[in-house]
Amino acid sequence: MRLEGRRLPYDSSFSERKLTGKELPQFMRSIRQKHPLDHVTFLCIGTDRSTGDALGPLVGTRLEELGFSSVVGSLRHPCDADNLVHRMNAIPKEHVIIAIDACLGVPASVGSYIVSGKPLLPAQSVGGGLPEAGHYSIAAVVNVNGPKPYWTLGMTSLYKVMQMADEIVQAAAYGFGSGDE
Repeated sequence: MRLEGRRLPYDSSFSERKLTGKELPQFMRSIRQKHPLDHVTFLCIGTDRSTGDALGPLVGTRLEELGFSSVVGSLRHPCDADNLVHRMNAIPKEHVIIAIDACLGVPASVGSYIVSGKPLLPAQSVGGGLPEAGHYSIAAVVNVNGPKPYWTLGMTSLYKVMQMADEIVQAAAYGFGSGDE
């Protein structure tokens, strides 16, 4: 399923790669060099009803607290499977979207970020069925993928999720820092 009325082109200069939290600020800075903040929306996907999947809403809430004006998805108003298409349709068509979501992966990737100049597929580890989201994507590997992904996400360490959310927010603050609009 694709979102109607919005083309999500790939930015080939941002190939998919795995980054640490220390490398994430430069990814944000690279996006900022191509797009002004007033044309960027942070799409923070997830729900507050599952520890592992709360990463997106935690990031969105923190970005709003820092004064970022174009944020979709927070603890108060999550952007989840039930409202993703509706929430994406409300984003101005001229905006570049940075999609942020939690994901499951291999043990060596837990705690890292899969970033790309391509959309991500939300809910892929739990069956998918949602449209691709974002012009740029950050998938935070919060736990190991296994036979029971819903259970795994629900039992993910809140400390790990909050730590990773903080790293994403710090990277956005660095990359789109005030004073260099």
